Amino acid sequence: ARRFWASRRARRPPAPPTRSPHGDGRIRLGYLSAELRQHAVMTVMAQLFEDHDRARFEVRAYSYGPDDGSAMRKRLEAGFDSFADVRGATDAEIAARIAADGIDVLVDLTGHTQGNRLAILEHRPAPATAHYLGFPGTLGCEFVDYAIVDDFVVRPGEEAHFTEKLVFLPDTYQANDVRRAIGQATPTREACGLPADGFVFCCFNNNFKLSPATFDVWMRLLAATPRAVLWLFAGNEGAAANLARAAAARGVDPARLVFAQHVPLEDHLARHRLADLFLDTLPYNAHATASHALWAGLPVLTCAGGAFPGRVAGRLLRALGMPELIAGSMAQYEATALALSREPEALAGLRARLAAQRAGAALFDADRFRRNIEAAYATMHEIARRGEAPRSFAV
Repeated sequence: ARRFWASRRARRPPAPPTRSPHGDGRIRLGYLSAELRQHAVMTVMAQLFEDHDRARFEVRAYSYGPDDGSAMRKRLEAGFDSFADVRGATDAEIAARIAADGIDVLVDLTGHTQGNRLAILEHRPAPATAHYLGFPGTLGCEFVDYAIVDDFVVRPGEEAHFTEKLVFLPDTYQANDVRRAIGQATPTREACGLPADGFVFCCFNNNFKLSPATFDVWMRLLAATPRAVLWLFAGNEGAAANLARAAAARGVDPARLVFAQHVPLEDHLARHRLADLFLDTLPYNAHATASHALWAGLPVLTCAGGAFPGRVAGRLLRALGMPELIAGSMAQYEATALALSREPEALAGLRARLAAQRAGAALFDADRFRRNIEAAYATMHEIARRGEAPRSFAV
């Protein structure tokens, strides 16, 4: 991460812009993102922006990504106290605006993902800076003070692998939006290209998360379950063609791979009802995608990996009270998936527990999560206000 950033950073660290103080007693919180639109990160974050305690926080957005004109974009624009579209400004100009606005805690939601402008933070426009959710790992940048995590995705003793200080949230590091609407109408299996009967394994992760090792497991599951299909997200035609060839090379009829086309989120959540079991990927788990499946009532089977990106779905399942769906190895993952495909009563029991626990579980307690992350922001602010160096802490 350090080498990656060093290849992109400015030749000389820029001078910090002039900061304007503010005096209403509230912490001025800024969110900086390329993705304030219809995007996976926003499908779990939107409610947090709306629900922040306005008696303690003033909440501002700085959007340097595209305006897609979506309903999500309009919701986000309404969810902040101030929403600045700064696409046309330079990094230095954006940093100067953030400083002039008197932001106390600036949270980057993009990290090293597509369209990022991390150089804005290199200007040090706020006394405390953090990165959250968009990128599951260290940024390797000495000018970002904190990474917001939990003690499952980043285990105690792993602090040395981060340039940031770590802020450990309880329950789960991932926000969730319990206002996500699920379409009331469920499409038929036939309308989705699925067989009328037979077991449906599914994985709606992006195609680039599919590794040969995981795909090998999936093909063995199909070979052992003759009437089953695997329902995948149709990210692009090239990927679908490659996967069909890979299935054939492993002795599986490519027709048993069914590809789901993009539909609005409400309809996408509704079609989860047609699947029997969500199969997660390694080394990079489902993140928001796992949250969507669980919110829609579909059990998710994951395998806990060795690093942050491969441990997120496990964290979600623990926060939901369903740790038995976290395999400790790919062999256990494969055996569990096969057993569930052959034991309808056991799978029905998991679905019933998921439906029963959804309302009361920490994973979908949005107000509890809000209080936790606000406590984290308040501690970051207080450390900076006292002129102390950032330090790791747990909420």
